[in-house]
Amino acid sequence: MGQNEPQFLRSALLGVEPMAFVFPPLQAPILPVAGREAVFPVHRIYCIGRNYAAHAREMGHDPDREPPFFFQKAADDLATGGIIHYPAESGDVHHEIEMVAALGEGGEGIAAADALGMVFGYGVGLDMTRRDLQGEAKKLGRPWDTGKSFADAAPCSELVPISDCGHPARGAITLEVNGERRQQGDLGQMIWSVAEQISVLSRFFVLKPGDLIFTGTPAGVGPVQRGDRLIGEVEGVGRIAVEVK
Repeated sequence: MGQNEPQFLRSALLGVEPMAFVFPPLQAPILPVAGREAVFPVHRIYCIGRNYAAHAREMGHDPDREPPFFFQKAADDLATGGIIHYPAESGDVHHEIEMVAALGEGGEGIAAADALGMVFGYGVGLDMTRRDLQGEAKKLGRPWDTGKSFADAAPCSELVPISDCGHPARGAITLEVNGERRQQGDLGQMIWSVAEQISVLSRFFVLKPGDLIFTGTPAGVGPVQRGDRLIGEVEGVGRIAVEVK
């Protein structure tokens, strides 16, 4: 094949004609899996908003009056290398420590009683947020995309399969910035459980293997600066350590 000829994808098993791409398709972002050589391909990233009562109150909302709501980050917002870059067009970037549920199966209309059967494992993530841009969007009644989705907006640890960690429903969730405790809560303080989140999401979306769900953050969110080192932990799952550049 000549250097300037198109690349082809062939599938004899499906009996389809060769397919030409105008440029090579991007590979799916991946996460490492603890104790395994195989990696986890990421499809979509869903995030639940205000899922800990204390955090909802610090953001000026009453958690007792609010049904669950979700937003998305792009899969290639993931960061796994221990370094995240301070994003452009913002002067107020906040940390939000979260447990991450990784789906190994998908579906729609999933009952809460069946939802945990969809989970492959869990990790520790950071929902990084351009708070100033999010605030501007809220005031104008616009989507939050620019505040929530950008390069390195979703740092995530390796995933721990449920065979090793089960389904954590209680346990400390914490974040330190430069050795100072900023966030502290317990998984048992979630307003909506992991199973309930999966069930609700599956009413609106066809969930797929490879989907990640950032399950909410406890109180204490706040700004980061270049040079800050963040260490987050979820009891029974693991830890994440990143430096802001």
